[in-house]
Amino acid sequence: MTDPMILSGNSNDIDSLRSQLISGSEKTQPQIIQQLAELNDAGLNVLMEFLGQRSTESMNWIEGKAYQVLYTSQSASAQEFLQAKFPTGIISLESEKEIDYTKLQKFLAAGDFQLADKETIERMCELAGEDALKRKWLYFTEVESFPVKDLQTINNLWLVHSEGNFGFSVQREIWLRSGKNWENVWVKIGWKKGNNWTRYPSEFIWSLDAPRGHLPLSNQLRGVRVIASLLSHPAWSTTEQA
Repeated sequence: MTDPMILSGNSNDIDSLRSQLISGSEKTQPQIIQQLAELNDAGLNVLMEFLGQRSTESMNWIEGKAYQVLYTSQSASAQEFLQAKFPTGIISLESEKEIDYTKLQKFLAAGDFQLADKETIERMCELAGEDALKRKWLYFTEVESFPVKDLQTINNLWLVHSEGNFGFSVQREIWLRSGKNWENVWVKIGWKKGNNWTRYPSEFIWSLDAPRGHLPLSNQLRGVRVIASLLSHPAWSTTEQA
């Protein structure tokens, strides 16, 4: 039989976890968030308190994990809090072309990476214009002219809602560390095994069990030019200099 004190959350335990969440390192904070999630309402209240003190301008994947716990919970108070504090999600959805990234944020917050990947390419095609929307894929020349702000918004959404494992900036980091050797990149991010390309969609891993940089797919089935344009985009130079 489960101890009722565990269900409700012992006040000493809650205070200790709250302190560790606020002052802990990125190595320990995810474990603390998970422990708080298991304490039901008492733990969720701490996560709401934690997020309530944060700004959408400075969210990282730790806040993203706390947000996801609240977003996927069955708690009415948690849902009311999120709607009041973060009505469109935890990341500011900035766009130079008035693209709506609300659905992408919802899919990622729910942990549905496959739907999020489809939504990503659709919004990127929308960025490129009507012709790209009709053909449902991108030319590398279209990617080169993408607004910095939009690519950073998409990337931040993936980063924050994947514990820092997915996103264009993660893929760029792996690409640079591989000496821009694409064959090494494909293997490291799980897009190729030996001489065989990973088959879409059944062989891709739509969860955090995937290799770092596995997602989003960024139109990889059409060769390297699109992803090369993405990873060379000025958006990342701006981020790295900040």
